[in-house]
Amino acid sequence: MDRTHEALSALTPERLRGIRRGLEKESLRSRSDGSLALTPHPHALGSALTHPHITTDFSESQVELITGVHAQPEDCLQELNVVQRFTLHNMGDERLWVSSMPCRLPEDDAIPLGQYGSSNVGQAKTVYRMGLGHRYGRRMQTISGIHYNWSLPEVSSEAYFGLIRNFRRHAFLLLYLFGASPAVCSTFVAGRQHQLQALSEGTMYLPFATSLRMGRLGYQSDAQSSLAVSYNSLEGYGHSLQGALTQAYPAYEAIGVQGADGAYRQLATSLLQIENEFYGTIRPKRVTFPGERPLHALRERGVEYVEVRLMDLDPFEAVGIHSSTLRFLDVFLLHCLATASPQDTPAEIAALAGNQQAVAERGRQPGLQLQRQGMPVVLVDWGRELLAQMHVFAQALDAAHGNTLYTSALVQAALGLDQPESLPSARVLEAITQDYQGSFAAFALAQSNRTRDRMLAQPLDADVESALVRQSARSWEDQRAIEAADTMPFGVYLREFLAPHRLVAGRRPRVA
Repeated sequence: MDRTHEALSALTPERLRGIRRGLEKESLRSRSDGSLALTPHPHALGSALTHPHITTDFSESQVELITGVHAQPEDCLQELNVVQRFTLHNMGDERLWVSSMPCRLPEDDAIPLGQYGSSNVGQAKTVYRMGLGHRYGRRMQTISGIHYNWSLPEVSSEAYFGLIRNFRRHAFLLLYLFGASPAVCSTFVAGRQHQLQALSEGTMYLPFATSLRMGRLGYQSDAQSSLAVSYNSLEGYGHSLQGALTQAYPAYEAIGVQGADGAYRQLATSLLQIENEFYGTIRPKRVTFPGERPLHALRERGVEYVEVRLMDLDPFEAVGIHSSTLRFLDVFLLHCLATASPQDTPAEIAALAGNQQAVAERGRQPGLQLQRQGMPVVLVDWGRELLAQMHVFAQALDAAHGNTLYTSALVQAALGLDQPESLPSARVLEAITQDYQGSFAAFALAQSNRTRDRMLAQPLDADVESALVRQSARSWEDQRAIEAADTMPFGVYLREFLAPHRLVAGRRPRVA
């Protein structure tokens, strides 16, 4: 029995119905003229520090909406829809920007950092963001995406790392099929070197791009490119990450932890301030205890789920993603988990980085070739091979759920390989050029307005709205309780929180 058939026999209907997923959606708040809203996070949305479903990402102007864990894609999207409607109802005349690439931005230093109150943990979150700004610039941090958290019962850490290796090999297909950021506002690249072409005054693009967010203009870092993290085991992954978290990096030593005035400039001078700074298309994750470091949680209790991080916001979808996309991700992740996953090598890691850049910037280019095991392969041919292999997993999911929605998601993906003009990235460019005189900002603002108007026209159920109002009020009480309980000076807290021993399994996991 080959590996795939053996894996399929272990994927019982009960296990497949045990798949759990959740979403984390980032969106900038913009003004009616398409510029970044510089107002504080709306008070009615609760404390960004403690609210379980509504917080901020890098910027005070960047809302992050988080769902709970769900057994069905539709339930996940329904919760996100409700939370997004509540958010829009409490944003006044502002709207949520529907594109992954940002709206019109002010000067870099005018982009506000997320604020989380006076507690040690709240201050640390803001200082971390200050560090990101010094290291990469604030504009890069305003890029938004939608993350998919996914788990299957009875999967070991070793098997999750096999999934991750295959995911990284095949991630080009997700960028091709679902990338939706082929153009940007020129304010995003002002003063930066880039390879973009002018589409119109105020808009830059690449004609065959799928996801500029995941290319050289997006979440890229020269410093992190020197960090060739291996995903061959939890032990090796943890070792690579610990080195990046504890060893000083000269360029960041030059920034310093504190300025001459004593104000904090970053958390640390290591290559990574904390684990979340490590950019990756997918992460192994484990729910942490309060105050626990993520790497400690992984080492102590193993991988609990994976976080898919390369999905663009789809500006044509009200909540940024469609249920068929979630179903495709389910099939894709099952395929990555259940098929042979050789150990990665430094050469393969470098080739995968090249593949990602090529697809992000030229994915729809006819005949585009990628590298597979040291040999060139045409993107669409490789994609068709993967879809053919994934079919049995889609059938198994359909049988477990009593529908044909998973195979339908594959059929739709196959259409994207045959008809690249049907892809979100192509549709975005078509709309920009045909309906908005080549203006990315005008297109994204119009879509943002449409989404806002549709959602504001749908009143929330009174009981649901009342529960969300109470949740926001409770989150402020929780923040005040955290602030009142603090007794440790911030400098001492930071030293203890960043202590290397807190990354090691079996050691004290939390700040006292």
